[in-house]
Amino acid sequence: MLFTGRLTAKATINAVKGDKQVINFTVAINQKWKNKAGEKKEKTAFVDCAYWRNSGIAEYLTKGAVVEISGWMEAQGYQSKKDGIRAWIYR
Repeated sequence: MLFTGRLTAKATINAVKGDKQVINFTVAINQKWKNKAGEKKEKTAFVDCAYWRNSGIAEYLTKGAVVEISGWMEAQGYQSKKDGIRAWIYR
């Protein structure tokens, strides 16, 4: 999977077990097109990301920064007590 988008907020560094750290951030991916009637349409998808290798890059991951993400995505479905069936994409 390869996609390009903009960060919705400054990345956060979170501590996990031991001395490991993970950088968490959300990428907004905009899709623009014209429908058959010629009207402009736009849709935005939001992808939550986690980066485990080097927490030093977090300072460069600021709101609005353009990033290109390469990796694998996996989907998991679950039953929400409130809204019914939901899906979560992760990797």
